Formats: sequence, structure tokens, C-alpha cells
Amino acid sequence: MLSTQDVSTQEVAGQQGVIADAPFSSLSTRMHQMFPELTGAEIDRLRRFGEIGRWKSGELLFETGHTGPGMFVLLEGRVKVYQRDGIGREHVISERGAGHFLAEVGQLSGKPSLVNGLATSDVEALLIPPDRLRALIVAEAELGERIMRALILRRVSLIEKGAGGPILVGNSNDARLVMLQGFLSRNGHPHSVLDERDEDALRLIEQFAAQREDMPLVICPDGSVLRHPSMPELATRLGLLPDLDDAYVYDVAIVGAGPAGLAAAVYAASEGLSVIVLDSRAPGGQAGASSRIENYLGFPTGISGQALAGRAFVQAQKFGAHVAIPVNVKALHCGESPYRLELKCGGHISARAIVIASGAVYRRPALDGLERFDGRGVYYWASPVEAKLCKRQEVVLVGGGNSAGQAIVYLATHAAKVHVLIRRSGFEATMSRYLIDRIRSLPNVFVHPGSEVGRLDGDEDGLVSVALKRPLPDGVDHFDTRHLFLFTGADPNTEWLRTCGVQLDAKGFVLTGISADGSATACDLGTTVEGVYAIGDARAGSTKRVAAAVGEGAAVVAQIHQLLAQMNGEEMALGA
Repeated sequence: MLSTQDVSTQEVAGQQGVIADAPFSSLSTRMHQMFPELTGAEIDRLRRFGEIGRWKSGELLFETGHTGPGMFVLLEGRVKVYQRDGIGREHVISERGAGHFLAEVGQLSGKPSLVNGLATSDVEALLIPPDRLRALIVAEAELGERIMRALILRRVSLIEKGAGGPILVGNSNDARLVMLQGFLSRNGHPHSVLDERDEDALRLIEQFAAQREDMPLVICPDGSVLRHPSMPELATRLGLLPDLDDAYVYDVAIVGAGPAGLAAAVYAASEGLSVIVLDSRAPGGQAGASSRIENYLGFPTGISGQALAGRAFVQAQKFGAHVAIPVNVKALHCGESPYRLELKCGGHISARAIVIASGAVYRRPALDGLERFDGRGVYYWASPVEAKLCKRQEVVLVGGGNSAGQAIVYLATHAAKVHVLIRRSGFEATMSRYLIDRIRSLPNVFVHPGSEVGRLDGDEDGLVSVALKRPLPDGVDHFDTRHLFLFTGADPNTEWLRTCGVQLDAKGFVLTGISADGSATACDLGTTVEGVYAIGDARAGSTKRVAAAVGEGAAVVAQIHQLLAQMNGEEMALGA
């Protein structure tokens, strides 16, 4: 049986970017940080951010699945916090009294509550709504830091327990189940998974009369059942998507929540601009799937891409940026200002400036029948979800870049053997030295130079064999494996720009620093359409490094400020 409990505390912590000065320790040793008690003087400092409310014994202050009203600071009485899942099981998390505050990180943006809060006596509390909670954290630096740490740690605890989230039921080799599990994991949302052969799962399948075509089943905390849902369907039911107002005009709309997009969101929102970030899957982009980044400044022991993305995501929310995931952008319409982003789900987003941070999409090798094995043995990243699927098994990985190197090192700690196929004679031209040295020291990693995949074979459960185009020197012509990881590069995710006048190069990367007539401009991150900018991997000539993407995200905000100042000046002149 697969479950969230199988994921290590370090990996879970990365999903919400727990900030710690030392390596992450067990949550049991950090209860004082998770549930700090406020002094009377500290509570007095919080009063200006909220309003006093009163609840009778037996009343719910907040309820699972319903929009969370914010943070409660208890002044009198006691509240029991407990989880009730979609099949009626209850688990008490804690009971708190005067001096404690009740909330978790989702309340920064008013997401649905993941737990119930029941008054066990008459309660008087200070209720601080999400917008005022964000203002509090910014205005009260020391106190805000303690509150923020507690909010994040509480989410981590819920993720470890799978509390407050949906129950996924299905076959561990089902591509849809793997996709949903990966979506929830990378978005830091609590959930649990039951293999369909498990006794509890069989009872649920019988209870809901589920047929084969209904799998996987998703049992939501409110007891509703989704049958074979898509990511958007699941996100909508769980309340993860914010309400998108077609009439509202943002200062900045950022397409892509990778390092570049999140950096732009943090800097723009912290400087008072209204910001929305759109992404089709999860925070972090390709970098978010990196098991460990060891050459990013300031992290000498390394940090996972998911942890880095989680921290940036929380930062963006802290400063008030709106984040909509999963949302696919269909087209950009830039005939007149404000510009309009047409969404595949219907509706649109309007903004005075657009930032293209849509990164790249994984390149798919030209192999017959490859799509048959997506999520059923063929993967394009190596997260804890995939690592658990191939535990103590042989896997094949194709690729020789840094992303491949990070995946090799990570998978080697889970798989029995990792066979690496590269067309070159070695890694030296494409991979960082520290990764090459690390790979050479791993006894269960076997590198096969001058090798390529020729054919994939499978059965009804998925992949079973990877055949080579030509035999290895020792005569091996195939590998019997159910797990193939492809790190064969990526192409720019810019098809959605075809409806606008943004110029692309021959490979589809966005051209910046030039005007529509080909002359150079002072705005080096500006595209050929004024008010539209490109940063990160989607930009032609960008340095494919996380640090460079973050730098571009910060730099573009200064250029947007210049544009908005010019627009405001023109509006004032017209008004005069």
C-alpha cells in the first residue's frame, strides 16, 4: 500500500518550504514552534488586525472543506482541532486554549480549511482575516516570523498524516493515479493513497460500486466522490483554485510558477503591485522536480527543487500575490491594453503587463508507442512518488545533463540498480563536475556510453522492457524494467504566444531586447510587444540555471515599474 506516510519528513517539509537554520528535525521536537503560546502584550499587538468574535460551546469555528475565515487568536475558552475524512474517520490533532492561535499556511490566501475547529466551551477569539493576516506578518517582523513558521509546520504535520485531504484509491501503476498523487504532493496538499488490492480499498470500491473505468477514485473530505478525475476537476473540488474575476485588471500577470515566475511574483507583490501567477501543474517548474540542487548560492548542503519552490510560493502568498494552479493559458491577446490571457478552462485574465515565465516542456523522444507508457513506466522527473514506485527495482534513465545527474543520484538511494544511457562517450561536456564525481562513487549506477533506446515493450500493466538500438559491448541488447526515466532536454513552452505579436526565434524561444523593427531597446527583458516581458528558460539566450532565472525575475520588476510609471503619467496627462 502506498501512502503519504512513506515519504520522509525531509521530503514532506520541502513541499511547503520549511525554513530552518539547521537540517530539518523531527516535528516532535518542534512542538514549541508549531504551537507557540502568545503573551498578553503580543496579543495586544495583534488586536488592530482583527475583530473579536464569540462562539458557544459545540459550535464550529471552522470546518473542513469550507473557506477558512482566517487566523483565530484564542482569548477565552478552548477549541478542539480534529480531522474528519471522507469516510467518517476522526482524528484529534490538538486542543488549545487562551493564548494560542489556530490556522495553517493555507489561511494566508483563504483556502478551504483542512480540519475542523470545535468549541469545547464558550469561546472568545480575535479573528484575523487572510488579507489582514498577511499585513500582520509583514508589519510585525519578529512576531510574524514565529507565526509564519508555525503555520508552515502545521501544514507539514497535516501532510505527514495525510490529514484533511482526499483519499486516492487505485492501482499504483495507473497513470492517472500517479498524476494526481504527484499533483497533490508538489502542491503541498495533504492526501493519502490506498492501493486497490488493500482490504480497506476493496471495501471502498464495493461501497461506491466503482467500476474499472471509474478508477482511480478520489474520496474528498466532505464525503463526495470523484471518479477518474482530471487535475483541474480535483483542484476545483478541493477549492485550490481562486475565484478569477474577468473584470479585474492586475498590474502584472505572470505565466509560469517556476523560479523565474515566483521570483517576479515575490518582488512585484512586495513592492505593492497587484500580481497573479498562473501555472498548469505546480510551483517550481522543471526545477521543482530536481531532487537536490547543490550549486545554488546560500545552500551549502543543497536544497531540493520542491523545497526551494515551496519557500518561494509561501513568500509570494505572504506578500499578497494570487496564485492559480492548475490553470492552462490558451492564448495571449495583446492588441490593446490591458492585455488579455485567454484560459483553456474558459474566461480570461486582464493585466497591464505580462511576464512570460512559462519555461519549457519535456522533450519526447521519437519512439513508437511512447504515449502508451506515460505514467505507466515512463516518467519525465524523479519525485518521491516515482522513487517509491521503483523501490528496490532496476530502472533505466536516459540523459546526460544536470537534471539527469540529480535524478541519478536521487534514484540510486531507492532503486536496486540504475542503468544510465547516454549517446556521448561521457558526461564531461554536459554535466557539472560535482555530479559526475558523485555518480562515479555510486556502486549501483551503471553508465552505458554510446547507447540509445530503440524500442519499448509492455503488457497490460505498462512498460516491461527497454530495447537498445544496438547492443552494448558485452552483448546486452535490452533491459527488463518497468521504469524508464527520460531526461532528454526540453523545448520552450511558447505555443500559446502564436496569437500575439511576440517574436520567437527558430526554436520557439522568445526574443528580448529588440523592438518589432529589429532595433535594440533599453529594456533587455522586453519582447517585441511593449508591456510583454520574457524571463527564465522560455527566453532566447537565457542561462539555464536557477540562480539566473531568479535574477531575471527580480530584474523584470524594475522594468515593469518603468512601464507602469509611464502609463500612469500618460493617463494623468490625458485627464488634465
